[in-house]
Amino acid sequence: MPRQLGELEDAVMTRVWQWNRPVTVREVLEDLQQERSIAYTTVMTVMDNLHQKGWVRREVSGRAYRYTAVSTRAAYSAALMNEAWSKSDNPAAALVAFFGMMSSEQREALNDAVRIVQRDTPEQGGEEPEGHRADEGDAGAGR
Repeated sequence: MPRQLGELEDAVMTRVWQWNRPVTVREVLEDLQQERSIAYTTVMTVMDNLHQKGWVRREVSGRAYRYTAVSTRAAYSAALMNEAWSKSDNPAAALVAFFGMMSSEQREALNDAVRIVQRDTPEQGGEEPEGHRADEGDAGAGR
């Protein structure tokens, strides 16, 4: 299970995820310096730590490394949510409380995600009821 990223690790990984291409320490440094005063060696150390922890892979490019993310921000977020949920002594209550914290936009995103999973995962024991499709007829369900 992933450990939550620290504040600076998250700032670095946010750029790696957003740019979605191999990046150098210098590129990340220059972008971070728009928000804060930070040294090259600090960014280099954080990126090396992220590599050691398996968050990024790196390849030599001239005299520098180019770093790329090993997984997506969505996969990282999902793993953190799953870890928190699995530690609950009452998973159903934890989900109800979590859903209660969601904005209407987040609930809509959840409904969309459930429809996608239902459509992409064959139900055990047979087909969906006749005339029912996961992507239609459920608009507004649970709202």
